[in-house]
Amino acid sequence: MSYFIKPANYKPILNLQQTEVGITKIKDFFQANLSAELRLRRITAPLFVLRGTGLNDDLNGVERAVNFPIKDMDDVRAEVVHSLAKWKRVTLADYSIENGYGIYTDMNAIRADEELGNLHSLYVDQWDWERVMTAEDRNIDFLKMIVRRIHASFLRTEYLVSETFPQIRPVLPEEIQFIHAEELRQLYPDLTPKEREYQITKKYGAVFIIGIGCKLANGEKHDGRAPDYDDWTTPGEKGLPGLNGDILLWNPVLELPVEISSMGIRVDQQALLRQLEMENKQERLDLYFHKRLMEGTLPLSVGGGIGQSRLCMFLLRKAHIGEIQASIWPEDMRKTCEEADILLI
Repeated sequence: MSYFIKPANYKPILNLQQTEVGITKIKDFFQANLSAELRLRRITAPLFVLRGTGLNDDLNGVERAVNFPIKDMDDVRAEVVHSLAKWKRVTLADYSIENGYGIYTDMNAIRADEELGNLHSLYVDQWDWERVMTAEDRNIDFLKMIVRRIHASFLRTEYLVSETFPQIRPVLPEEIQFIHAEELRQLYPDLTPKEREYQITKKYGAVFIIGIGCKLANGEKHDGRAPDYDDWTTPGEKGLPGLNGDILLWNPVLELPVEISSMGIRVDQQALLRQLEMENKQERLDLYFHKRLMEGTLPLSVGGGIGQSRLCMFLLRKAHIGEIQASIWPEDMRKTCEEADILLI
């Protein structure tokens, strides 16, 4: 319950039936716009992958994957995906996707180590996407162009929601702001990373924080990121490291920032070696994904994930992610939500 926020005087703008209509409209419309903006084709994704291949996303490197034995394969273990950050890059190669084009998919996952609350559920659903790029595009300007196109899709989807439900007024700014995590630290030196996110997102409404995973000048990280998919050590802007980041939107119901997307330019061979050494994870070079990357059989790419339930929650002005998706919640949280007019599915 430590992460549960009870908004004062909360009343759902939409009832259950209207909410379901809104979810369907948002998901159909946004993925079509994202596909057009980034030139992505939809593909089918796995719910689980074999353990030991290096294909699963390690997130911050500490979360445990749900796993199970496969009876018909001599009890070899599979694990439910956390996300598809590395699987997508292999798929780009296997599907022979051309430069400037990519893929997206509906990713469904179970994250058993999540601390449950308004924004965090055991069940994760997101649009995972990946796009082939060239070595010349491995720069911060290219990354910003991709982020702006994603934000444009957010804006069009928000407009659709306001046209469908006039009682919901648009709040997103026309432009998304960019700031490196080190610049953010210097701007608010006495605050924690989460407090910095609160201040900058409240100020601008939509922010992309660059350099997630790299150490800042004080020796600390803004937030953790696995060493083998995003490139957070290559110098990007003003000599600061990082070709990745997080998109944060200001949630007017909860009055706090919401991470809607984690994304970035992916590691090349040099960045992979550098980051594995920094994190003392060199043993991963023996895994399937890492071998293919070092052999040069995987394309350079940019990619990320965009939270489906979180986007719907934001656009439909909901106070709890459980108003968007069906999951399991502690009984005391369910009771508190019911008292606060928060109707969990």
